[in-house]
Amino acid sequence: MKFKDYYQTLGLKKDASQAEIKQAYRKLARKLHPDVNKSHGAEEKFKEIGEAYEVLQDPEKRAAYDKFGSNWQAGQDFKPPPNWDAGFEFRGGGFTQADSSQFSDFFESLFGKSSGARHARPSFHARRSFDTRGQDVHAKIVITLEDSYLGAQKTITLSRPVVDQNGHVTTSPHNISLTIPKGIIEGQQIRLEGQGEGGSGQGGNGDLFLEIAFEQHRLFTISKRDIQLLLPITPWEAALGATVPVPTLGGNVDLKIPPGSQSGKKLRLKGRGLSAASQSGDQYVILTIVTPEPITEAQKQIYQEMAELMPTNPRKGLF
Repeated sequence: MKFKDYYQTLGLKKDASQAEIKQAYRKLARKLHPDVNKSHGAEEKFKEIGEAYEVLQDPEKRAAYDKFGSNWQAGQDFKPPPNWDAGFEFRGGGFTQADSSQFSDFFESLFGKSSGARHARPSFHARRSFDTRGQDVHAKIVITLEDSYLGAQKTITLSRPVVDQNGHVTTSPHNISLTIPKGIIEGQQIRLEGQGEGGSGQGGNGDLFLEIAFEQHRLFTISKRDIQLLLPITPWEAALGATVPVPTLGGNVDLKIPPGSQSGKKLRLKGRGLSAASQSGDQYVILTIVTPEPITEAQKQIYQEMAELMPTNPRKGLF
């Protein structure tokens, strides 16, 4: 997938105002509209400028695109960085209300559809013509597995896009204090009532929805509520059995390795995953045998004796 420079598509500099973006799009749209321009490639270019405008005319999408887009050039191979949109506030979840199928895979990977528990919600509902509820706002936050396992009190910084008096998009950081519930999993949301956009009249404020994502952990991988850990063991621990310390999110525990274990064997630590009040997660320990490298002649002799005393063919049945 190739990175798309939307500013280049519209013939603009990156500091263009919102008014300049709108003006550039309208000019190109009149020139390239299929009803007017029948030349080869005009229709494809018309779709491209529509895609660029869909992002740049929206201050929220533009601010997020600008943040990570500064590290890429048009045509470079591109894959969205993990949680690239974390910390940005989006109305309606940040996903387009247009038919995203008309846009490129690049657009789809960023704004085309919701992932996890985020959904495009109605922006507001009217009570009276002059009383409207403020828009709900969505943002993604990144927490550690330990935050979920233990529960936590956190202060996070979110970026709210702002259009200044000259029509340029900037971001305004602000801090939010919240409680991370014990056992929350990736894709779930925390709702902060009344912390969305302000309403008018008696409509009241919208809500802020925070979607949870996890930082990559140096030891553990996560599958919904279950934790997985690759545990290196020695050949003699695998062959003879042993009791070894194993890290968990709640601290080290002793794990019994059954005699005759092989690489890939999976052992379960019940309740050591991400557990909430009504749902429990486990930790699965996957054994991987690490064979010491023989350096001295005496060490090599031990391997030779093993080969003679315990002849085996691990490739039996492959042919």
